[in-house]
Amino acid sequence: MTSDKPPNIAVFSAVAPRYNPPIMTQTIYDGLKQLGARADMPASPEAAVLERVANPHPGTRYLVRFAAPEFTSLCPITGQPDFAHLVIDYVPDGWLVESKSLKLYLSSFRNHGAFHEACTVSIAKRLADELSPIWLRIGGYWYPRGGIPIDVFYQTGAPPQDVWIPDQGVAAYRGRG
Repeated sequence: MTSDKPPNIAVFSAVAPRYNPPIMTQTIYDGLKQLGARADMPASPEAAVLERVANPHPGTRYLVRFAAPEFTSLCPITGQPDFAHLVIDYVPDGWLVESKSLKLYLSSFRNHGAFHEACTVSIAKRLADELSPIWLRIGGYWYPRGGIPIDVFYQTGAPPQDVWIPDQGVAAYRGRG
């Protein structure tokens, strides 16, 4: 008696099947130059390119947060490194910042000499200029220089009342005590 059904045999292949993502004809990521490509660290914040993508949820109010706990820049007088924990919050309107370009922009401050206040506020203003968000704030929690921690805060206006905006969660500097 023959059967039209194949025998119950499991066949295993040593080669995993290749994943073929669906082909998209147009996405919000078209035109990005840095994402998915090799990108060198910009020589300066002014030379850095901030890229943006269309907000996939226009008309919906929500908060986007970026934390950069290892931000560095240089003291413009001594050339010594300064360290900060930056927290950037914004409520997008039409645009989102592309995160790799933001990382490269923030990294460009590593060899840039500027005071804490100048770094923090210039980052916020550049993002506000590029994105035109509904609202943006930045907290620059700088580690002590000369024994004094400096915290710098900036926001573009009153926070929207219809968005949950959590505390930035960075404790005040307490030293070793």
